[in-house]
Amino acid sequence: MIIPIKMHTKYKILSISAALFITGLSLQGCHHADESQEKDTRFQVTDTLLNSLLTDTVKEASAVSQISLTGSIAPDETKMVKIFPLVSGVAQDVNVQLGDVVQKGQTLAIMKSAEMAAFTKDYVSSEADIRNTKRIYESTQDLYKSGLASQKDLEQAQSDYQKAQAEGKRANAVVSINKSNANGYEVKTPLSGYVVEKNLTSNTQVRADNSQNLFTIADLSTVYVLVNVYESDISKIQTGDPVKVTTLSYPDKTFEGKIDRIDNMLDPDNKVMHARIKIVNPGNLLKPGMFANIQIKAKSGETLPEISSSTLVFDNNKNYVIVVDGKAKVHIQPVEVAKTVEDRAYISKGLKPGDRVIASRQVYMYESLKD
Repeated sequence: MIIPIKMHTKYKILSISAALFITGLSLQGCHHADESQEKDTRFQVTDTLLNSLLTDTVKEASAVSQISLTGSIAPDETKMVKIFPLVSGVAQDVNVQLGDVVQKGQTLAIMKSAEMAAFTKDYVSSEADIRNTKRIYESTQDLYKSGLASQKDLEQAQSDYQKAQAEGKRANAVVSINKSNANGYEVKTPLSGYVVEKNLTSNTQVRADNSQNLFTIADLSTVYVLVNVYESDISKIQTGDPVKVTTLSYPDKTFEGKIDRIDNMLDPDNKVMHARIKIVNPGNLLKPGMFANIQIKAKSGETLPEISSSTLVFDNNKNYVIVVDGKAKVHIQPVEVAKTVEDRAYISKGLKPGDRVIASRQVYMYESLKD
């Protein structure tokens, strides 16, 4: 069949238009397919994902402040004794040195003392007097029963015997307190611990009326940390506040304790208030005189929402958390941190008590959600 030129031209145009339309539909279909594929590959939060993550519930808590102070280690006064001489004499054998460990009852030094000889003489004489007056008292009793001694004689004999007994007890007490052996007067320790002070050497002349002690023995199983508290920090601390202590000698070891005492007066020279911290000293590592750094967790009196500091995400000089809205719903929440103390963060803006935040893989979720 022969088609006219005009008809042929028109048919050709329609064919081309139809082809372009079909091509357009194909391209549009491809475009929608790409969008669908792109949408499917975007990050989505599912119940399964949420259930696999840890969450932290925001709590309302009294905010604490961390105060840094310095101090020094000192012996526990309730477990420390100062040893004074009870007699005069000359030191012969000093058996311990400063820092030595001693046991209760151990001899620290021997002294030659004329006074000890007199004490021994008194004790021996008192024992002899007791035996003599007892014999006389018993004989007088027999004579009184036979009518050969008067009531007065019996009472006198009884009185002499009682006096001799009293003197014997005194002499025995003196000898017991002032321990001695064949070598002389023994200076013993009544406490197990460390020799933290020593003021005696061999051949030193010692007087009983001297105000200086010979030795100081301290049990270091517990020690004190003496702290100077500045006026600006006085209102922030109180007895019972938990404390962490570190020293130059053991920089990687932390000792924990509590404030045991706070003085009620300022030091007039340094304008500081003294506080005392009691610390258990395992292995007697802490020694008197050591320098100490003290971290005190003190209550600030302010109540703020509290979360674990590990839940925070820091980006572009701001802090964020991932808040759980409900089932399979989360969002990025900017927050303002009032203060961070150890592993706890106190939030001034952005969260309220009861909110739940993601506490694991939160950085991954933050990067996925912010795109």
